[in-house]
Formats: sequence, C-alpha cells, structure tokens
Amino acid sequence: MASSSIPMARLGGNEQVLYRTDNAAAQAFNHDTNSSAEAEYDHLRDLARQEASKRGSCFDRAHQAYESGNGALAHQLSEEGKAHAAKMDQYNKQASDYIFRENNAAGRVADDTIDLHGQFVEEAENIVEQRIRYAQQNGQSHLHVIVGKGNHSRDHVQKIKPKVEQVCRELGLQFATEENAGRMYINLQGGPAVMPPAHSYQQGGQQQQHHGGNQQHNGGYQQGHGQQQQGGYQQQGGQNQNQNNNDNDELEKLAKKFL
Repeated sequence: MASSSIPMARLGGNEQVLYRTDNAAAQAFNHDTNSSAEAEYDHLRDLARQEASKRGSCFDRAHQAYESGNGALAHQLSEEGKAHAAKMDQYNKQASDYIFRENNAAGRVADDTIDLHGQFVEEAENIVEQRIRYAQQNGQSHLHVIVGKGNHSRDHVQKIKPKVEQVCRELGLQFATEENAGRMYINLQGGPAVMPPAHSYQQGGQQQQHHGGNQQHNGGYQQGHGQQQQGGYQQQGGQNQNQNNNDNDELEKLAKKFL
C-alpha cells in the first residue's frame, strides 16, 4: 500500500467489548508476527474486557441500591458504569486500529484489498462501509475483502462475512465469494461481481497479484478492521453491543430517577 493513508480518525466507530479465547491474539494476525505485537493486541482487548466487567458490576450494584431505596448510591453507581463503558470503547478502538495497521501494512496486502482479521463484527462493519465509500470516491472498480473462513470461530461459522454481505446489499453492490472461501470480491461500480480471469493470490497476508490490469490503488488506505477468527469473538460482538447499549440505557434511567 502507498505511504499516504486516510487519517485513522476517519475510520472510527463505537466498538464494543467482546470476550476472547486464550488463543485470541494468535488468531487475530494473518501473517507471521512477533510476540510483542500479539501481546500488545491481547493486552488492549483484555483492558476492554476488564472495563466491561467493572461496568457490569456497577450495573448490578446500581439495581441493588435502587431496590433498597438508596437513590443517591444508585445514581453514583450508574455514573461509574457509564465511565467504565467509555473506557471499554476506547480500549477496543485502540485494539482495532492496532490490528488493522499490523494486518494491512505495506507489502502484506494489495492496494485493492483489506484484511479484517482481528476485528469484532461491529468494527468490521464500520470499516468496510467507510472503505467502500472511500474507494468509490477515488474511482476504484472493485475491492477484495479478507473475511476469514471461520475456522477459529465458535461452531466454525463465519461471522464477519455475513455482515460484509449485509453492508454490500445496503449499498446496492454485488459481491461474490472467491475461490478461497475466506475472501470476498465486491464490484464497486454497481455491476455483476465478476472477478478478473487471471486473479490469483497468496495466502497468509502476502502481497496479492492481479494480472490483466485490474489492480486498483487506493491511495494507501491504511486502516481496516478485520475478521476475528477467535473462538466466538465475533458472534459475541453483536450480542455484547446490544447488551452494552441496554445496560447503559438502564443505568441512565436509574440516574435520571434521582436527579
């Protein structure tokens, strides 16, 4: 990818905490990496998980305080819960940005490709939608998205791919699964998703080669969020996002009762 990139701030989103398996960090990278990179990614997700636990504790104690008639304490705990939720989002955002930079660094993927390994479902959704819009604005004809095969997901079911397909449908774009089931081809011009006949790739985060003049350059777009093949990581993404929103709503209601 080119050295100039879209500012990462333009690719933000409200990522929610998701719980990991013990091999989460190892499965988040789609290339050979060093232990320090894995440790940093895992550390950020762990911090987010800890904040989620603290948020849940505040939520439970706020309800208990409310039921016992201690309105002041219920309000205090609801505010603490919201603060922990904000920190959780911050740590998940840092982890998402970090893994994207690692998996989409120059030489690891082609300019018309993004790798979504290491991302939660909601993170991947936000990134893909913004990446598609950016590519269209810059005249790109297509986009390859590495979504993973779901080998490390719970029940070995793909979690990111259905969400990317949903984004494409909402944007009126046609897509196709490539020969490697962990990759998708998206036509950004509104026509059928027909891949170049000489399309080939190398697995494991290596530079992709597109023969026949179909490779497009995206101006070095350098933020992406990828599929997380991490034993249920992604599936819990949607569940925990809704749970987080519901918890915050409940805390907000409790807080308002005592304002």
